[in-house]
Amino acid sequence: MTNKKFNGQVAIITGAGQGIGFEIARQMALDGAAVLINDINEELITKAADQINAADGNCVALAGDAADINFIQQMVDTTVAQFGKLTIAIANAGITLFGDFLTYPVESLQSVMNLNLQGSFFLAQKAAQQMIKQQSGGSILFMSSVTGHQAHKDLAAYGMTKAALEMLAKSLVIELSPYHITVNTIAPGATLTERTLEDADYKSTWSRITPMGRPATVEDVANAVLFLVSPASGHITGQNIIVDGGWTAVSTSPY
Repeated sequence: MTNKKFNGQVAIITGAGQGIGFEIARQMALDGAAVLINDINEELITKAADQINAADGNCVALAGDAADINFIQQMVDTTVAQFGKLTIAIANAGITLFGDFLTYPVESLQSVMNLNLQGSFFLAQKAAQQMIKQQSGGSILFMSSVTGHQAHKDLAAYGMTKAALEMLAKSLVIELSPYHITVNTIAPGATLTERTLEDADYKSTWSRITPMGRPATVEDVANAVLFLVSPASGHITGQNIIVDGGWTAVSTSPY
């Protein structure tokens, strides 16, 4: 028990009902952390927490809208009430709404901006306030995307939000380093999840155009996330790691 690298750590992870967020939470909990996981789908997030706890993790679920400022505060308050503190916050929740720029509706833009940017910004703010109150430092991580680095068809709005998150992480180095809080981002490329595998051609297409010969797994992305929020990366802040099997180095279009 004592050699688990996240012993004594307490994390909030949004968008953790399945996919990358769930895998981050699962690995972190099994490596000693106490974790509050969030998803807007109550049935999904309850099932996820049950699965982690059945594997001897320490996890609680809280369903709600990760873009809502009042709910974000509730997540922080619940975490502290349940586990006594907060040391890690991972803003993983996000929405992808494809659409041609010339006809992109305002409702879609607002949805993407609200969750991807507002939700991430205020989770970082509220988590940082709690970490500063504790006077013990902490780690914040935003989930970016390769679309924040490389233009992708019909993802102007989404890519814009992901590039913005990387700039936010850099900006918060100035604000939060004096409190020993690190802020970093992970930019996944094509990743095999429950959602992407709904496309029957997804795996074969991305295997063909990814230099490493396959899209990422959720484990690939989670491994990078856990490094950036672990004690091993305590002197790394304002940085981004791309997990894409080399795709952005060549940027071959799936179209």
